[in-house]
Amino acid sequence: MRTCRVGLVGAGGVAQRHARVLNGFEDVELIGVTDVVPDAAAELAGAHGTRTFSDVDELLAAGPDAVYVCVPPFAHGPAEEVVIAAGVPMFVEKPVAVDLATAERIAGLVAERGLLTGVGHHWRYLPVVERARELLADRPVRMVSGAWWDKVPPVAWWSRRDRSGGPVVEQAAHVLDLVRALVGEATEVTAYGNGTPPPVDGADIDSVTTAALRFADGAVGTLTAACVLGWKHRAGLEILADGLALSLTEDGLLVRDADSERRFEADPESARVAVDRAFVDAVRGVGDDVRVPYAEALGTQRLALAVADSARTGRTVRLDTPATAPALTAGVAVDA
Repeated sequence: MRTCRVGLVGAGGVAQRHARVLNGFEDVELIGVTDVVPDAAAELAGAHGTRTFSDVDELLAAGPDAVYVCVPPFAHGPAEEVVIAAGVPMFVEKPVAVDLATAERIAGLVAERGLLTGVGHHWRYLPVVERARELLADRPVRMVSGAWWDKVPPVAWWSRRDRSGGPVVEQAAHVLDLVRALVGEATEVTAYGNGTPPPVDGADIDSVTTAALRFADGAVGTLTAACVLGWKHRAGLEILADGLALSLTEDGLLVRDADSERRFEADPESARVAVDRAFVDAVRGVGDDVRVPYAEALGTQRLALAVADSARTGRTVRLDTPATAPALTAGVAVDA
């Protein structure tokens, strides 16, 4: 395959970002866009010299080599089902759903079809994440602290729990995905929300959430998420291992041991390009570096929803580890 023909489902902010990146690849042709808001699809298509389609079926009839599903959390499911049925490689933006049932169903269909997939957890493509992994390879992690302190994004659905899943699911999923990549699988979560929504019309999400986590190998950790600011203040991880402290964000990695302190810079935009490059290369058959296929993203979805469910119910949530979890079940149990 000399050129990868890509169709876009969705025309919002994240679809616009992917369109810009993909349009910059010489081996990619954007064949068109579909969105439930036709004007949004027309604007994005016009910006990149492509066409619009009335729905996903019409887009698939044009014969794309791959489809990007870039829709809000609550809209996931129907588009993926149609793409999977057509057997077309599929890239899905995170979070992969607003609930676990949808994500489990799509994961099952992907597995049955053996479909090539990728999910937009682009932080895994930061070179500093790989450096952190190397530094931790022979040192057991003892504790991790993750945080995402930010504002309410300017989209109406974001502040509704049934539309976005809340800040932990929609924003902090990036942090939780790195926790899984660098620390391992969580087995137990106890979380609390403050019960006060941000000052946005119709909001019903917690404006701040805090959680305590226990991991399969004995490590412990915390996660805090907030949407009470007017800016993105903090997003990243602090990791403690024997004789080593790491501070990791999109912008860099700070490494401290008994003898020295080292700083490694990072470019978040390069990771956003790399995640698309890896998926396109896999579709074209010239690469094999998709780091978060749908099945892997399902693990992050389970963890994020475990935190959200614990905060909502006030009860501890226990998660099955991959070695013990039944295939494609909810994988969580809430203490009575």
